[in-house]
Amino acid sequence: MAGGSMAGEPTESGSRADGSTAGGPGEDVVDRRRPRRLARLALLCALAAVVVLAFTGPHGLLVLLAELAGLVVTAVGVWWTITRRALWRLVGVLLAVGGPTAGVLLAYDAGVLALTVTAVALWLAALACARAALRAARPPRPMPTREAPPPRQPVLIMNPKSGGGKVERFDLVRRAEDLGARVVLLDTSVEQDVAELARRAVADGADLLGVAGGDGTQALVAAVAAEHGLPFLVVSAGTRNHFAMDLGLDRTDPATCLDALRDGVELTVDLGRVGDRTFVNTVSFGAYAQIVQSPEYRDAKTATALDALPDLLTGEAGPTLTARADGHRIDAPQALLVSNNPYAAPDPVDLGRRPRLDEGLLGVVGVRVEGAAGAAELVLLGERAAALTLLSARQVTVHADAAEIPVAVDGEALTLPTPVVCTLRHRALRVRVPRERPGADPAQRAHAHPLDWRDVTRLALSGAGPHPAQARPTGGHR
Repeated sequence: MAGGSMAGEPTESGSRADGSTAGGPGEDVVDRRRPRRLARLALLCALAAVVVLAFTGPHGLLVLLAELAGLVVTAVGVWWTITRRALWRLVGVLLAVGGPTAGVLLAYDAGVLALTVTAVALWLAALACARAALRAARPPRPMPTREAPPPRQPVLIMNPKSGGGKVERFDLVRRAEDLGARVVLLDTSVEQDVAELARRAVADGADLLGVAGGDGTQALVAAVAAEHGLPFLVVSAGTRNHFAMDLGLDRTDPATCLDALRDGVELTVDLGRVGDRTFVNTVSFGAYAQIVQSPEYRDAKTATALDALPDLLTGEAGPTLTARADGHRIDAPQALLVSNNPYAAPDPVDLGRRPRLDEGLLGVVGVRVEGAAGAAELVLLGERAAALTLLSARQVTVHADAAEIPVAVDGEALTLPTPVVCTLRHRALRVRVPRERPGADPAQRAHAHPLDWRDVTRLALSGAGPHPAQARPTGGHR
């Protein structure tokens, strides 16, 4: 018995068994004051930005308008760079570089560069404080953990080439064996059925399966662990380690993940399913999925993408997709990403982290940019742009005008018959993690709420949380 809870009983990190918050009597007061202070600081920075800009006079306003125009020119330049070839691509690069450069030179020539830079810095600080205030006012709940006895016969499958050789660099084989695990080292010179290796380990008596490798390998072994009701252990020895990051594991030192073998707790998380294959992170359709099919992609990612994107984004190559996410329809997306639980940030370039992996919902990000004007709108409006569709759904079905389509499952290039159906197996996988994890704090993975200054003002004046209408929609928006 630890902390007043029975062994095996789910508890939430930082919470007592009776649901009350751990900490001293003044801790709740401090937590309530923090979002209010951040909101007030956001308003103060925004006001200061306006005051500084006013000091620049008419020249400053003209410079500001020029900088906004420069953003539009940059967006157009980037769009031409990725959708055109030869001379037009060169023009696009020049526009992308020249847009912001012209704004800086104009501010310098008008003698208001310092004031303009200060105003922009204050506005960026205001935005950062406003988002932090909204996150602090609606902090995410941590994923519940449960006590579980250490495994007696753990088996870890390790890929010696994953992550540029992290298995050898961090001496993972010896460290795992010292903790009582049996290690199966993959022979990367031949093709091996990783799922079959995991099933053999179960037949030989394994009571825990683990992987030191990429997310694709982890998904294959996780499916076997879930099938047999065994705990699963993640060692962050891959290149990107997205699944490990969202579990709160240390990605800089994969050896710390092995601490779960001697002193660990269990999380219960969802597993994605696309066709007959399991995924732990994402399934991609459209442009990215098409590009990764190319044999040249691994050795020349940028060149391969630039060569393929013009035809893919203009619809001259690749199948036309239609997606249905519960009751929502997404027509002809150029790129579509379906994730095992929604990501915190609505930015299709940098999705950030998933606050939780056990909500039973797929995250959906669809992108369709209609020409240079659509690219400019996306830059200026961000998540509110018509080019971007953000949804949460329990099932996503992707149709196409082709019998088969390219699909990237946790980064692995596949071809699947249409329609392709993505679903979730809710809380299907037990994951054993170290008791102490650097990324376990849910505040680090908070949802990015749509920024509404009315909410920030309300929070600054009254200390109340965001208006309920501003909560992240579970059925999707737009």
